Amino acid sequence: MTLKITHADEVIEVKTLCLTIYSQPGLGKTSLAFTASRPLMLDFDKGAYRAVDRKDVVQVNDWRDVAGITAADVAEFDTIIIDTVGKALDFLAQDILRSNSKLGYGGALNQQGWGQLGVRFSAYLKMLRSFGKDVVLISHMDEKSDGDTIKERLKISGGTKDLVLTDSDVIARISIYNKERHLVFSPTETSFGKDPANLVDIGLPDASAPEFSTCLEGIIAQVKDGLNALSEAQIARKSEVEWFNTTLPQVNDAKGINALLSRAKKAGRDVQMLLVARAKELQLEFDADAKEYVYLEETDEDQKDQAA
Repeated sequence: MTLKITHADEVIEVKTLCLTIYSQPGLGKTSLAFTASRPLMLDFDKGAYRAVDRKDVVQVNDWRDVAGITAADVAEFDTIIIDTVGKALDFLAQDILRSNSKLGYGGALNQQGWGQLGVRFSAYLKMLRSFGKDVVLISHMDEKSDGDTIKERLKISGGTKDLVLTDSDVIARISIYNKERHLVFSPTETSFGKDPANLVDIGLPDASAPEFSTCLEGIIAQVKDGLNALSEAQIARKSEVEWFNTTLPQVNDAKGINALLSRAKKAGRDVQMLLVARAKELQLEFDADAKEYVYLEETDEDQKDQAA
């Protein structure tokens, strides 16, 4: 089997996402999740009935209800919602204990059991994404005092919180300020966040507004567009750096360097430094008044004229 290599000058297209949304109770996490594109909810928390405009749901009573999910089962859906991820992990832990008592003690997982939990849940998420589906993980939030500071945490048992943080491409919390709900992606000293597309903060429409019905669908599309644009921009930037590395050694005079000034400025600081280094090799100096490079002897002559 030939190793499939994606080269540095090829775009890695982001087709699916794993997005975690968390907040305090009552801020509409489940309702927001249902505004994703063609969603199916795996309802571990038994709270789907409270959602605004509920969509299709699998009410989960045992991990075995969803363990055997296939691509055919979810063919008509674009998004799989796990509500809540904390409860889903509890169900999976019970399944692990049932299948192998050596992985627990006193009804709780031991260290090996926790390891098995992480492996199986990560594999489950990868399987859902392999079906070509976006995955939305819903989590409750709790708070922990750290001196005078209140820190937000995902309400998930044991070390599996770190598992969710690692497996999520994007993490956002629903917050209220200025009497409006916002989906906040940026991490702070007291709260989680993961914002690879640099969305920072998006205001959420009221649940009664027409635009709310496709709210999360639009946000997920924004994230994908941002990540794919970033990938294309990185490739373009790499190409530009390579072009300057090839071109600059062939430039042998001030005229050639000055012709590249504008392009180098647009390419970024590292490319500008390449141009500066080549200018020094050619014994050129930047004339701030003329805004171009000149030969050092010309600069010396100008200084002599001014002194005279």
